[in-house]
Amino acid sequence: MNKQIIILTFLLNTYVLNAQNCDCEANLNWVRQTFEQNDAGYTYALETKGKEAYQKHNEIFNLSVKEINNTTECMQLLYQWLRFFREGHIAIRPIENSKNNLTKKENQKEIILETKGETITVDIQDFKHYIEAKKEIDYEGVWDLSPYIVGIKKIENTYVGFIITSEVENWKKGDVKFKITLEKNKIHSIFHLRNRTTQESDEVKFFGQNYLQVGNFMMKRISPKIQTEKYIEDYMQLIQAQKPFLEELNSTTLILRIPSFDRSQKEAIDRVISDNKNKILSTENLIIDLRNNGGGSDISFNEILPFIYTNPITCFGVEYFSTKLNNQRMLDFIHKSDYGATDDEKKWAQIAYDTLEKHLGQFINLDSMKTSEITMDTVYTYPKNVGIIINDGNASTTEEFILAAKQSKKVKFFGTTTFGILDISNMYFVNSPCNEFELGYCLTKSLRIPKIKIDGIGLQPDFIIDESIPDYEWVNYVNRLLNSY
Repeated sequence: MNKQIIILTFLLNTYVLNAQNCDCEANLNWVRQTFEQNDAGYTYALETKGKEAYQKHNEIFNLSVKEINNTTECMQLLYQWLRFFREGHIAIRPIENSKNNLTKKENQKEIILETKGETITVDIQDFKHYIEAKKEIDYEGVWDLSPYIVGIKKIENTYVGFIITSEVENWKKGDVKFKITLEKNKIHSIFHLRNRTTQESDEVKFFGQNYLQVGNFMMKRISPKIQTEKYIEDYMQLIQAQKPFLEELNSTTLILRIPSFDRSQKEAIDRVISDNKNKILSTENLIIDLRNNGGGSDISFNEILPFIYTNPITCFGVEYFSTKLNNQRMLDFIHKSDYGATDDEKKWAQIAYDTLEKHLGQFINLDSMKTSEITMDTVYTYPKNVGIIINDGNASTTEEFILAAKQSKKVKFFGTTTFGILDISNMYFVNSPCNEFELGYCLTKSLRIPKIKIDGIGLQPDFIIDESIPDYEWVNYVNRLLNSY
């Protein structure tokens, strides 16, 4: 009898799973409901923008969703719906190798067609002979865009980037990867990501003659062969670094490059700091290059703070929004190995979970204080001057580090305004009902707001580096200023 009940339950669950509605309208309703009930910034956004604006936003998307008939377009629409609330710390991302539980042949065919996109037929050997013979240096050529080799061919006023070879299964030879359009002295690019969603940008520029940036993506010329300028190669090694490192610029200045504060980078950051401690403490100037460091975990920058510290650092706390779904993240932190939590962190998470479960539907400050203060016993003489390079690629945890570093008397910031996404934070990802995509939303709200807002504003540098100074000259510019103090 028990066996029969188990089998019947399994069959019923299987039926419900297979009967789950996977169309875009159902997905939008699920995203809306999940976000409204769980996101820590939902109520704050409504208070800021108004319920009427939100109602109109929903009316527009309720109509638009009826015209969507494939997964990629649906995910783009869902992401645009989320952007009503903020520009970052939101996500709709596909689940790799997801099975949509669709059994109809026409639906399976639609998914296959969806991955093909636009193609172009090019005789590769003829194309290579053509670009090798060209005297003019422009976008045309063969480029390394790992994990792809792409060709760029000019067709009328558009440069078309197409796949020559690919290590990605759903991208084949001849597929159009991106387009760069020149029209009326304006430049615009459309770039197709690995999952076939698109990014548009007006930022297309050369670094020297062999590196080309299209939106957020950098590629290196393979053909025609042109000698690369040394200062460009030095810059590329700096900006494309995957790991932190420290180098000596001259006898008075060191540069510390930190590409990411991701939790997985903490050990590498700490090692660079410990291996070079004596050198840092005996050198007058330190440049910390944070460009395009999009954040990660606060613990990743802890070992840097002692070298820039001059006085107590005030830090604002956060409030966790307690719901059954949100509190599950504390259990994930305890039980899932990919979080890499220590025993002490797991103990904290268990206490946090128990506290949050007693206050469902409420914002809870787990530390019971609005602000805390970091104090240290030692103020080091060197480095005497610390120049931190920032740009609009800095967000989240990196902005938290910047807020802390700004309170040091020896620190100055150089560059451009940061992205501005810190007030609503601590992202959590949950699968959609049919496991097509993940929804990313936030669990916490900063106690800085509304009086000290970062989101949508960003953090300003002390010294603006404008467009007249090319990216590859920023370090030298900062070095000259630090050495002129």
